[in-house]
Amino acid sequence: MQLRIMNLKLSIKPVLVGFGVMLSSFGYAQEVIVTDSTAIQPDAEVKKVEKSQQGNQRKKVDGIAAVIGEYIILDSDIDLMYKDMQSQGMSTGDVTDCNLAGSLMENKLYAHHAIQDSIIIPDAQINGIVDQRLQGLTQQAGSMEKILEFYNKESEAELRQEIFDLTKQSQLTQRMQQKIIEEIEITPEEVRQYYNKMEEKPMFGTEVELSQIVIEPEIPASEKKKIIDRLNEFKADIEENGASFSTKAVLYSQDPGTASDGGRVTLTRKDPFVKEFKDVAFSLQETEISEPFETEFGYHIIQIDKIRGQTVELRHILLIPDVTNASVEKARAEIDTIRNRIVAGDIEFAEAAKEASDEEETKNDGGKLINPRTGDTRFELTKIDPELFKQVEDLDEGELSLVLTQKDRTGRPQFKIIKVTKKIAEHEADYATDFQKIKELALRDKQLDAIEKWQKEKIADTYIKVNGKYRDCEYTSDWVKN
Repeated sequence: MQLRIMNLKLSIKPVLVGFGVMLSSFGYAQEVIVTDSTAIQPDAEVKKVEKSQQGNQRKKVDGIAAVIGEYIILDSDIDLMYKDMQSQGMSTGDVTDCNLAGSLMENKLYAHHAIQDSIIIPDAQINGIVDQRLQGLTQQAGSMEKILEFYNKESEAELRQEIFDLTKQSQLTQRMQQKIIEEIEITPEEVRQYYNKMEEKPMFGTEVELSQIVIEPEIPASEKKKIIDRLNEFKADIEENGASFSTKAVLYSQDPGTASDGGRVTLTRKDPFVKEFKDVAFSLQETEISEPFETEFGYHIIQIDKIRGQTVELRHILLIPDVTNASVEKARAEIDTIRNRIVAGDIEFAEAAKEASDEEETKNDGGKLINPRTGDTRFELTKIDPELFKQVEDLDEGELSLVLTQKDRTGRPQFKIIKVTKKIAEHEADYATDFQKIKELALRDKQLDAIEKWQKEKIADTYIKVNGKYRDCEYTSDWVKN
């Protein structure tokens, strides 16, 4: 199955869907997409592509590598995919045109059947992703001109349309795969059987369970007031004097992701923005400007540009209040005192975390950290954040770190101490000790089996034609049917 091959053998930037990988980076393919409601017929495929290309002189007449249902893969799609991998510094030494063709065909198959299954993704949602992608590209390249030159596009509109098409296809692919596996579950008995059938038990690296106490310098009330007053000045200048919100965002906003674009954000209720930001955004009318409000990032004002159903197009300005030297020194002294009390045995670590830690996510559980990838308390030492690894690699079980200094997401200093509450040495998988990890492996393989079965059935049921040298590739799926 091509999905397994790409997952195991290639170092290609993926879109993770919980059980494997899928190639879908923007810019991979300059594609011609046939109308979703009309499948390509065998005797008409080349004429349709040539007609499409004659109507757009900017596109070079291109060879057709394959047709999958309603989608066409051009030779140039594969060339651009390879080029884009190289531009991102990915290893391409073992990547062949056959690998890339197989992955593209797999993606098209999922997208085709997502449409057949009436999976609908609103254009507004895709436009939001496109906006974020273009912002990221602009930051990386330095200018839109450089982006257009790299992707050989004549205008931002042309590039935006290509990113839109590829993003929509990627989203359809993910939704289709999620639909295939969404009801797949695994029982403890299946996990036990999976474990017993392992010819060679996997090795799990050294794991740790960690707790931490975080102390943040207090932001003086005078600094908060100064920031709020500044935002109110911006609001009054825009409302009363007709000043440009966008210009003020460029000049003053401290959000590095949006300031250069005039603070522009496209937002839906499902987007991963902090609750306070979304609550304000969806309470405003078009052209309305919010009062200053606070989130964990600082203080904001928002202006709504346009409301499109469940999507709002807005601009925002973020100002981040500073801490003073005095508040920093006070926070440092506080955490020194906490550490000394723990070391002296005057207070337990968990009790100190509940009493004093400023980290809301962990303090009520005694500072215990949860692995976001697995949902449990164990962290495999070699797979944790590199900075955290450096802080705990030499600590023994029960040992407390020195006071560590870090920066929060706004760049302000924080102080913390970490305790290794448990340390599990590298070991062969054990059913009782490592049940959760073994369950993850078993569920992943069950999902892959379901995907493989679905793909085999759909390849048989879908119009597919592979052309030229791509007919001679050795695929793990039966793409070449005639």
